[in-house]
Amino acid sequence: MPARIDLLGVPVDCVDMGQALDFLIDHAAHGTGCATVFAVNPEKIMRARRDETLRALLSSATLLIPDGIGAVLAARILGLGRFGRVPGSELMPNLCERAAARGFSVFLFGARPEVNDEAAAALLRRFPGLEIAGRQHGYIDDADMPALVERINASGAAILFAALGSPRQEAWMNRHAPALRVKVAQGVGGTLDVIAGRVNRAPPLFLALNLEWLYRLLREPRRIWRQRALAAFAWAVVRERVRGKGR
Repeated sequence: MPARIDLLGVPVDCVDMGQALDFLIDHAAHGTGCATVFAVNPEKIMRARRDETLRALLSSATLLIPDGIGAVLAARILGLGRFGRVPGSELMPNLCERAAARGFSVFLFGARPEVNDEAAAALLRRFPGLEIAGRQHGYIDDADMPALVERINASGAAILFAALGSPRQEAWMNRHAPALRVKVAQGVGGTLDVIAGRVNRAPPLFLALNLEWLYRLLREPRRIWRQRALAAFAWAVVRERVRGKGR
């Protein structure tokens, strides 16, 4: 199991992309039970500090990937560990590539019906050997969830991707993981929109400089309120660093 640190009161696992993939594929092949994968970024950390329910949901995960560069840099600044950024939007296709090579089938749950359709088609074009054992868009009533769990189990899928948005997807996986027979369940947020081509990721230069947040802000100025959470996170890290030096 990866080492888990406490970052401003919120858990994060010390993994890079390769380690996360190796751990999850090994669990898919040899593990027991459903390993849940949640992403952690500065915005979610700040929410979890105020929201005990979200903090408990995150703590319940098998693997908490450091999705944002902010979490990676904060851990280094606070002397908690050195690890790499693991964007959920990159982990999902990487898992699909490994799944295709190993013969593990996947189930896509969430997003709008047309997005789910388009993402499935895009994944099959990108990974011809991938088997999509089943799909379900995110517009489903709570009363139908037990039947959905049965469908997922009957599909024989080894990996489930849940694209319901946070914190809904974390709550859903936490609630249903004990009944699921999949070996891995990852919360992927808006990743199906990216794979379907409905949302563009940042150009390579922005990604290389860890400035995807800036690209998104330039494209969508209304996201400025989310960047306020990033500023609050940075200030919290500075205060924690100063406190640490004073001890």
